[in-house]
Amino acid sequence: MHTNPTSGPLFNWAQGIYALHAFSLLIGILGAATVVGAFLTGWPSIIAVILNYVKRSEVRTTWLESHFRWQIRTFWYGLLWVCLCGLFVILTLGIGLLIAWLPLGIVSLWFVYRIARGWLALRNGDPMYV
Repeated sequence: MHTNPTSGPLFNWAQGIYALHAFSLLIGILGAATVVGAFLTGWPSIIAVILNYVKRSEVRTTWLESHFRWQIRTFWYGLLWVCLCGLFVILTLGIGLLIAWLPLGIVSLWFVYRIARGWLALRNGDPMYV
């Protein structure tokens, strides 16, 4: 019997995690926070990344494993880029703040892209190839 890859409890977990990340992005877009700030420090994304680690062993060797890896990497690589931007501002004694908005804006768009691309692939039953 063939099972639908876009159903089941682990699929629902992956979808819920994308929804939490998307909610953080929405908070950043509509609220007073920045997209980057809301994604990395907002409670929805922090809960999402914790859930990724809690459920990761259950998706091992399934097509959903690639989505969990994609979600985890989105969070941690985004944090890395933001830290590098902060380090740049510190090393330039604040002068870099004048141009730091550009890479932070790119990271914001990257977050939106990663969550949208991953969630659409999930809904189509496709694994994420990274």
